[in-house]
Amino acid sequence: MSAVIGYARTSTIEQVAGLEAQRRDLERAGCTKVFSEQLSSVDAKRPELARAIEWAREGDVFVVTKPDRLARSTKDLLAILDTLQAKGVQVRILSMDLDTTTPTGRLMVTVLGAVAAFERDLMLERQREGIAKAKAEGKYKGRKPSAALKADDAVRLVKGEGLTVSAAAKALGIGRASVYRALEGK
Repeated sequence: MSAVIGYARTSTIEQVAGLEAQRRDLERAGCTKVFSEQLSSVDAKRPELARAIEWAREGDVFVVTKPDRLARSTKDLLAILDTLQAKGVQVRILSMDLDTTTPTGRLMVTVLGAVAAFERDLMLERQREGIAKAKAEGKYKGRKPSAALKADDAVRLVKGEGLTVSAAAKALGIGRASVYRALEGK
């Protein structure tokens, strides 16, 4: 008996409503098993996606709400589609009403994936331009250098209290390299 498998993802933990909306849409589409996670697609590992793909069997249907929830790039999308299709699993993308088992469906996903990547590149370019403009106007300061603000505490913990660099870094919530930089500066 074939299953209808759903996969939902949001980039951050703050996007709870978006994840719930995806789950709802997947259940409405008939998904009996839904895998979901909250992490950026840029992350090297997406454990729930890997579990969903592994769980899928020949004859199953793999459903996502939008292509950007499934893949980080056109190349990544096509690799995931190849993996699923090699297993005999159909893929549906709800937002496009696409079925990738047909040549037309695969062409459309490739074209739309390329457009999505292009759109993302444009968005990042606009973001960089906006930051450059804000810096030129003195309105953008960037994030506060939290590790630099804790340099004195790092030195005190290592030299004064005898903690290891690793222990001091953990206690302060900064990286070991930041502790070493603080020690070199003092």
